[in-house]
Amino acid sequence: MSSKQLDETSKYLSYVLRHEPHIGIQLDTEGWANIDDLLAAATREGRIIDRDMLQTIVATSDKKRFAISSDGQRIRAVQGHSTASVSREHCEKVPPELLYHGTATRFLGSIREQGLMAGSRHHVHLSQDAQTATAVGQRYGKPIVLEIEALRMHQQGFKFFQAENGVWLTDHVPFCFIRE
Repeated sequence: MSSKQLDETSKYLSYVLRHEPHIGIQLDTEGWANIDDLLAAATREGRIIDRDMLQTIVATSDKKRFAISSDGQRIRAVQGHSTASVSREHCEKVPPELLYHGTATRFLGSIREQGLMAGSRHHVHLSQDAQTATAVGQRYGKPIVLEIEALRMHQQGFKFFQAENGVWLTDHVPFCFIRE
């Protein structure tokens, strides 16, 4: 397996397991899909994925996007869902003083007006460090890293959650808690 093949398959799995299980698989409310069903459906679409490739993607993903169930029968994306059938239950946590959000400078006008909105996803995604946020922002254009006063938000009643891969999640970040 080449790194290009693993990367392309990881992107495909992200799309299917987060946004569009259009290939004929079912996601339960926690985002789990049966691995055998996923592999068969991918094959019907002309994508050759086997369990070894899945294991490699899960184990080597720097972003830890996926998890395999303890019985080895199911897989899910750990966060980032936009499909209505998934409503992951994350444990509420007290965030650190600051968290970071990477975006493109072209979105600043909207952010100043509305704050950070989840958009089509279930949550706003925040990083624990500015370096990760910069990498995220670069995907959308000229990057900018916003500092989020997460602890102050929490103290004012906003809820924060943390996915298994370390990504912090919240429903909305009003602009008054954002430092440019």
